[in-house]
Amino acid sequence: MKIQIWSDFSCPFCYIGKHHLKQALVSFAEKESVEIVLRSFQLDPSAPKLKQKDIYTHLSEKYDMSIPEANEMTANIAQQAKQTGLDFHFEKLIPTNTFDAHRLLHYAAEQGVMEATSEALFKGMFTDGLNLADIDTLINLANEVGLEPSEVKAVLNSDRYADSVRTDESFARQLKITSVPFFVFDNKYAVSGAQPANVFSDILVKVQEEKARLIQLDNASQGPSCSDDICY
Repeated sequence: MKIQIWSDFSCPFCYIGKHHLKQALVSFAEKESVEIVLRSFQLDPSAPKLKQKDIYTHLSEKYDMSIPEANEMTANIAQQAKQTGLDFHFEKLIPTNTFDAHRLLHYAAEQGVMEATSEALFKGMFTDGLNLADIDTLINLANEVGLEPSEVKAVLNSDRYADSVRTDESFARQLKITSVPFFVFDNKYAVSGAQPANVFSDILVKVQEEKARLIQLDNASQGPSCSDDICY
């Protein structure tokens, strides 16, 4: 089973939703056959790389709410994260541009450490208050998951994997994805948002049962075929 996840490192619900899926996979009988592919989706491609406002001011201006309302909203999200085993510190969060972080993720995918890098980037954003647009910060995070710092530096100081990020975003537009997280199971079923773990459990079972039925149908309706020593 292939699960594609469109997300952005600036999205708290992307971090929460991915962990809800991980919780569902723990009890999924066919979890060893699941392939997870992380796709890029920038919520704000025009976001500046340098810190200009704290998250409360940013939310207040973006959603036309008061600073206390922004505080309350982030506190509610932090509580949701805590119930999932995540530790959010919005008071340290740095709103920034995530394009280079997405490029790093694509490089990490080629090196076989996509999931570990994703976790490091999300944790850096929401727990540790790191600036994910800062090249040195990204190099340090990449080093923590075993990537070679000099190669990561070369990647980030170039435009490598920019096309990969844009391809993911183009694919999202084709699928009419307008918000994240967005999960696509075997190119057939979609789940939008940070749904509870039990919702993911239900869809995992549904997709797997459908795959099993298709295999049975294929076997039952087998037509003329040839093997090495017989043709019928």
